[in-house]
Amino acid sequence: MPTITEKKVIDHDVHTVYNQWTQFEEFPRFMQGVERVEQLDDRRLHWVANIGGSTHEWDAEIIEQVPDQRVAWRSIDGKTNSGEVTFRPEDGKTEITVEMEWEPEGVKEKAGGAIGFDDRTVKKDLERLESLLDERGGRETGAWRGEQH
Repeated sequence: MPTITEKKVIDHDVHTVYNQWTQFEEFPRFMQGVERVEQLDDRRLHWVANIGGSTHEWDAEIIEQVPDQRVAWRSIDGKTNSGEVTFRPEDGKTEITVEMEWEPEGVKEKAGGAIGFDDRTVKKDLERLESLLDERGGRETGAWRGEQH
């Protein structure tokens, strides 16, 4: 499976960045192609995304969540993917790292991965996350501080 690793230092504190990231239903505001995320319970999310011109739906479970440090997930049906996001404080800012694996389906998805489209998309998503926080004056839209192990 292809792997994406993108890292960015965001000009907001780790608490704020982590809180915004855990607002999963807000992902369409900064993630390209994500149409809807519904938090089903403390561990499960339902995703709807447009990938390579096709709509895909899947459920994912959070397999580890430690506030201000890490969120890890894996799909449990539908589109095969897994990954983790880590948060590291850095002088009042936050280094956020996204590591993700997925199983491409069809020619468009395989070609997009081969030419680095997916890496660039995640990089732009992180830029849009920072812009969202900037637009809100450094305030997150909410917080989910639960832990999963």
